[in-house]
Amino acid sequence: MAQKNSRWTMVIDTARCIGCQSCAVACKRENSVPLGVFRTWVKSVEKGRFPHVQRGNIPINCNQCEAPVCVSVCPVRATYQRDDGIVLVDPHRCIGCQYCKAACPYEVRYLDPQKKIIAKCYFCHHRLDVGQLPACIEACPTGARIIGNSKDPKGAVSRLIDTRPVQVLLPEFGTEPQVFYMDLDEEMAQTRGRRAP
Repeated sequence: MAQKNSRWTMVIDTARCIGCQSCAVACKRENSVPLGVFRTWVKSVEKGRFPHVQRGNIPINCNQCEAPVCVSVCPVRATYQRDDGIVLVDPHRCIGCQYCKAACPYEVRYLDPQKKIIAKCYFCHHRLDVGQLPACIEACPTGARIIGNSKDPKGAVSRLIDTRPVQVLLPEFGTEPQVFYMDLDEEMAQTRGRRAP
């Protein structure tokens, strides 16, 4: 259950991510995500110019924004935010209009091909609510993802955000994303979420 004195926040260390997609597989299994769509995945980004080219990996999922535009554009109030910051979609209210999908600057929502409603990453709230880690974090072999309560100044997430250089994706949209990235250069920070088909 959501608690008012908590704010779920994720920190992702891109230097640790090896692009193995274990997080995506674990998420699909945990949340019964249909073929062809994803709630989380690792995007490979090419950086630099030939002949000095490198590849970087960016794990992508919903940013659980502090000011989520997806909530404000939903005409039936199907998208809402819990007290702990997690943004959810009520499957009984969603009409599949995709306004929220169009409004999300991170391109992390999808229309479920079977249910015809919008779906996205929920930080595995059903696991968090009973003291378990999200499936993507449990599955990561390098420990690239960390989740915690950013309102707890002594917690691991707060310490990382306070002591290490962190960035968010597309800060210019003003949504105040709650997924922070370490070791993210400027080219990678401007990426959007859309997964290549």
